[in-house]
Amino acid sequence: MLSSSSTTVKGLLLKKRLCFLLKLVCFVSSVLIFCEFLIYYIVIFQCQWPEVKGGAHMDKKETSASVLKAIILADTHLLGEIKGHWLDKLRREWQMERSFQTALWLLQPDIVFILGDVFDEGKWSSPQAWADDVRRFQKMFKYPVSTELVVIVGNHDIGFHYEMTTYKVNRFEKVFNFTSGKLITRKGINFVIVNSVAMEGDGCAVCHTSEAKLVALSHKLNCSQQKPNHSNKRCSDVEKLPASEPILLQHYPLYRKSDADCSGEDSTPPEEKNIPFKEKYDVLSQEASRKLIWWFHPRLILSGHTHSACEVVHMGKIPEISVPSFSWRNRNNPSFIMGSIIPTDFSLRKCFLPYESRIFTIYCAAGALLVILILAHFQLFTPPFYFAQRLISKHKAV
Repeated sequence: MLSSSSTTVKGLLLKKRLCFLLKLVCFVSSVLIFCEFLIYYIVIFQCQWPEVKGGAHMDKKETSASVLKAIILADTHLLGEIKGHWLDKLRREWQMERSFQTALWLLQPDIVFILGDVFDEGKWSSPQAWADDVRRFQKMFKYPVSTELVVIVGNHDIGFHYEMTTYKVNRFEKVFNFTSGKLITRKGINFVIVNSVAMEGDGCAVCHTSEAKLVALSHKLNCSQQKPNHSNKRCSDVEKLPASEPILLQHYPLYRKSDADCSGEDSTPPEEKNIPFKEKYDVLSQEASRKLIWWFHPRLILSGHTHSACEVVHMGKIPEISVPSFSWRNRNNPSFIMGSIIPTDFSLRKCFLPYESRIFTIYCAAGALLVILILAHFQLFTPPFYFAQRLISKHKAV
């Protein structure tokens, strides 16, 4: 009889412990699912495509046909084998993959632009390391056939000017179909792709080729924007392009003295705003900046490199948006730009990703609660916490 009673008690204890263990597993699983999956949907779901003036008076079918929906992000900096710790890689690359895939699923853009520094160690990578980095990138940033991906080169992909070689440039071009001086026209909108690393102006082989392509493209665009009744012998044999003023896409920003005039929660920290920028390192040189504006007269310039947000106006009428980094490794509050663009106008809006600090706070709070639950279950609270333990015990008894 005693043996049977003892067996029953042990069975009940085992059942209670298994039940408690199951509850802990459910709790931990719920926190993980929320922090690693659901939070991306909750945050990005709040982002809405901006309305462009010309598209406000159209119905949905006309808007879908005429408005180009573009996502612009920058500076993903996928870590390499030299400086990249496996845990750092795992954490930051998961964040970027979930952010990108969630944004594609929820927002369904027509085109995505990545403004350089795709890799952190492209300038040093061996062929094998490069192949591995490319494989990881293609897994993280895979996209459906309904979306186009355009990748611009940055200094970390091929090195600064003094590190840049034809081999590195060709290697990047082969993977991403990138060419400096390339024109992409979608829905009558002209995008000019610039290898800003090659805008050194010293006549190096890569620089000379890149600038020659840009000059030729500038001539085509300028001829296409002339009025039909304007006669120009130089334009008689030139292939006509859409007359829309181009949008410049590049990694380096055009020249500005510093980020002193930049504002917003994701701009440069106050203690760094007044640090002067170094030409050809932090920003393009004044000469290269003047050249690009003179050649293309763009209606918008989009750049990256600084990892922080900034909006400046060149010559009193040409806006430039510096897009912040997409990675937690470079900032706590990464983001991307959403653009609704038509040939005559555009509208931009920023979409913030989950803050790394907030997710860390959730994990810390969940961890503390988990410890409290375990201590209460095994009645291991120290005297000051007896009251809480009795409350939990009473709740369990009920």
